[in-house]
Amino acid sequence: MIEVSGLSISAGAFSLTHVSFIVPPGQYTVLMGRTGCGKTTLLEAICGLRAVKAGRIKLGGREVTHLSPGQRGIGYVPQDKALFSTMTVREHLSFALEIRRAPATEIAARVCEISDLLGIGHLLVRRPAGLSGGEAQRVALGRALSFHPGVLLLDEPLSALDDQTREEMYALLKNIRQRTGVTTLHVTHHHGEAGRLADRVLVLEKGCVAPIPM
Repeated sequence: MIEVSGLSISAGAFSLTHVSFIVPPGQYTVLMGRTGCGKTTLLEAICGLRAVKAGRIKLGGREVTHLSPGQRGIGYVPQDKALFSTMTVREHLSFALEIRRAPATEIAARVCEISDLLGIGHLLVRRPAGLSGGEAQRVALGRALSFHPGVLLLDEPLSALDDQTREEMYALLKNIRQRTGVTTLHVTHHHGEAGRLADRVLVLEKGCVAPIPM
């Protein structure tokens, strides 16, 4: 569950004030809005990557407003995927578990599990330069999901994909949702994505978040 209450954020000359909304447990919510309205800023605040001036953020009923990103239990896929050029796919999938000092056997089992879920087992020795756009997106998703996060945040995850790859990713995201039940907040400009994936659609406009009809 994601609960945002009275959140105020400043980023240079841009600001959001008194933003409030809830994403119920296990729901797949899509957040829409015009370019520059603050969707990415809002995701970054939920992740702990951007400081908030006022308000509260609760995840799974736990207050996280002033916790570090690593303490929030969030899987985050930014627009640019943020893959490390020197790391293999296997290293990306194990990264979050290694920094949490999980046992080696647990890491190996999880890498196998998540690569099978995402269909990237044959890519484990490759680096980002050797991946297609769809493959890179799957790796970014795998890294975000590797440590069993309670919340998944996706920032324009399908924006740079061709139509065929986009269709494949629709099916993959639906399968992830069915297999994991993770609470998801997905930012997009694409109305088709919202229609294909969302349980509920929210729109961010003039600093307010409100539901819109499906």
